[in-house]
Amino acid sequence: MVRISRLTDYATVLLAVLATQPERVQTATVLAEQTHIAAPTVSKLLKQLQRAGLVTSTRGLHGGYQLSRPAAEISAAVILDALEGPVALTDCSVGHGQCGIEDTCRVGRVWQRVNLAIRRSLFDVNLAQLAGIDPIGVPLPALERDVKAAVAHAPRLPSA
Repeated sequence: MVRISRLTDYATVLLAVLATQPERVQTATVLAEQTHIAAPTVSKLLKQLQRAGLVTSTRGLHGGYQLSRPAAEISAAVILDALEGPVALTDCSVGHGQCGIEDTCRVGRVWQRVNLAIRRSLFDVNLAQLAGIDPIGVPLPALERDVKAAVAHAPRLPSA
């Protein structure tokens, strides 16, 4: 299963809160209270987001964090890359030379295409959409319908 980590999910929640009031500098304590995420976790994630250039910090009495650029300019791909590294379904999806059997593999190229399609989709979604502040939103009804149909017809794996 392809899944983002809980910390990445929490970081996205923090970024979404910052996106709702981009002009306001918010402390880690206030963000922890607003999101119900533990304060040490909030601090850790904000430091990671700052190192990645997604948020800026201001020191001092009125210090805190805010987005480093408009939410519409921060893609979901950039968020995931900052916290988890590039999305890679397989070793060869990252690049050549990462897999011992890539010279004889018949499926690697197709997995690379799938990985690229996922990356494109992640670049098409921005933080403003994730935060629900983009009036256009993410038009997904057809995609959701296709995914639900695929899941309904997917073979079930035996439980362990």
